Amino acid sequence: MYLPLGQQYTPGVSIVVRTTHGQRVASDIRALVATMDPRLPILTERTLEDQDGPIVVQLRVAAGVSGGVGIVGLLLAALGIYGVTAYAVARRTREFGIRIAMGAQSADVIGMVLRQGMSLVALGAALGLLLAAGASRVLARLLFGIPSIDPVTFGGAVVLFAAVGFAACYVPARRATEINAMDALGYE
Repeated sequence: MYLPLGQQYTPGVSIVVRTTHGQRVASDIRALVATMDPRLPILTERTLEDQDGPIVVQLRVAAGVSGGVGIVGLLLAALGIYGVTAYAVARRTREFGIRIAMGAQSADVIGMVLRQGMSLVALGAALGLLLAAGASRVLARLLFGIPSIDPVTFGGAVVLFAAVGFAACYVPARRATEINAMDALGYE
């Protein structure tokens, strides 16, 4: 229902102006309002970035909490990937000992582990990107100010999990190839 300002007076009226030049236009608005009604005062002027109302504070707190929860989730996922991959590689220490005893070089064993591990990381990254792209299309209505597919975010996640997967494969494989082949054969 439309109620004119004269019928339903509200003391806190705000005029929101969007400019293309990024300049302050308060003096132009004052002059425009004065031509319509010289008795209407414009008390304060401020940009939307300067707003410190309770809703803005709530949104900032919610954004901070959501960001913190997201970072914790990201770290937990990275630790989980590292732990599972490192455990799987460490379980193969005996196999590595047999390969080294048969004449394989440490670099060959590490390369084999990295190829196998990173192929799983690539598969997981591709699947994760597809699922994230699908989910972001569904949630596009809730995303304000960012595109539904943000290449920086998606690329950063892939780089992070690729680095975690590389470390999870390399560190235990390197450790397993540095022990004596006879000790590795008896390793369980």
